[in-house]
Amino acid sequence: MKLIQAVIGQTTLEAVQAALMEAGISGLTVTEVRGYGRQKGETEQYRGTEFTADSVPRIKLEVAVTDEDTEVAIEAILSRAQTGKVGDGKIFVFDQEETIRIRTLQTGVDAI
Repeated sequence: MKLIQAVIGQTTLEAVQAALMEAGISGLTVTEVRGYGRQKGETEQYRGTEFTADSVPRIKLEVAVTDEDTEVAIEAILSRAQTGKVGDGKIFVFDQEETIRIRTLQTGVDAI
């Protein structure tokens, strides 16, 4: 099993969710986060004064998948989140040792 974390722009969330559902990936956690990468935040103007925001609003998705579905999920995210512009985000893939569905006590792939 794998845990996929993707940090994406806010405007691509709905499209990425749709792509994951179309790919047969069920179960998704969405968290609003703030951060920055190489762009070091963004420059904004407020009442005529320019300032640099320390962090930029982003969306973090977390998806638990089987080993077989890992590439399918990654491709689904890339297909809708990649614009070719700075700030498209990143995808992180982690090994997931165990999953337990609390309601039924199912474990492993059955719990996904």
